[in-house]
Amino acid sequence: MLVVSSGPGWALELRGEFTQGALVTGTAEPGSQVMLDGKPLRIDAHSGRFVFGIHRDRTKPFSLEINYRDGRREIRSLPVRVRDYDIERIDGLPPRKVTPDANDLERIHREARLISAARARDSESPLFEAGFSWPVTGRISGRYGNQRILNGKPRRPHLGIDIAAPRGTSVLASAPGVVVLAESDMFYTGGTVVVDHGHGLTTIYSHLERVDVGNGQQVVTGAQIGTVGSTGRSTGPHLDWRINWFDVRLDPELIAGPMLSGR
Repeated sequence: MLVVSSGPGWALELRGEFTQGALVTGTAEPGSQVMLDGKPLRIDAHSGRFVFGIHRDRTKPFSLEINYRDGRREIRSLPVRVRDYDIERIDGLPPRKVTPDANDLERIHREARLISAARARDSESPLFEAGFSWPVTGRISGRYGNQRILNGKPRRPHLGIDIAAPRGTSVLASAPGVVVLAESDMFYTGGTVVVDHGHGLTTIYSHLERVDVGNGQQVVTGAQIGTVGSTGRSTGPHLDWRINWFDVRLDPELIAGPMLSGR
């Protein structure tokens, strides 16, 4: 925790690592306005809680501005720690899943718009306050931020975490929220569920063998949303789990902490 300002009866607090891929949660005096790089952040009217995420490639400091109810203004510069990322090589994928044809690309763009719309939600309820738990336990087979080389071809970095587990293993909601996308067969991600946790925070669960929830359904932490599979672009049963702040992809390991052996 970093206390960046304090005074009689109040304190501005920021929690989280100021590093690439991290989620930062803050508390300000309710009724204040908080601006990040000149853009307003949603702040809960009752608790004063707000959140923001740090992009994988962010290097420059953030400018955080707080406008208090009594008219005072404070501006802080928040430096970002730069990380090193590894290279992951994955072979044996169907060629079409690495180099799609024209028909595939049309489908890919259509599905990408669905996921982008789900990530763009800015709902009011701060359901993220409950924190995030691992949705499944298993061997970590792919880490956030690592450069991907697929069938020998350089591709975009991986922006989630892959957890290898037996096919059919239960996948649980990592935090309370509302299901905003539930699809059984997307080109890259196969069975896919997106859950909205408020203030722009969403989680995505991909490559599911079975999807057990529907759009609009409310879930609590630990509710089963599907089962581990190998659908979409995959070489074996695993869950690709992602946490996003709007279009900023975050590192689930930094947010959920170490994986425990039980759930």
